[in-house]
Amino acid sequence: MDGPLEAADLIGDAPEWQERALCSQTDPEAFFPEKGGSTREAKRICSRCEVKAECLEYALGHDERFGIWGGLSERERRKLKRRVA
Repeated sequence: MDGPLEAADLIGDAPEWQERALCSQTDPEAFFPEKGGSTREAKRICSRCEVKAECLEYALGHDERFGIWGGLSERERRKLKRRVA
């Protein structure tokens, strides 16, 4: 990835890394579990994904508040942001 994504990048076609993401080939429900639901399956898929770092960078940069992104839950991303800040 050359730099931060712009809003225009998200209009129309998905960013190139999203097309290669394993989650795009699986059930999206696993990545957005109900409150208290298991994140195990989503994290297992993320652990094998070649664009996991790009996904996490995107989620952190766009303040994604729901779902599993880059192998981390919402709570895990908040903790990571606090440690980095």
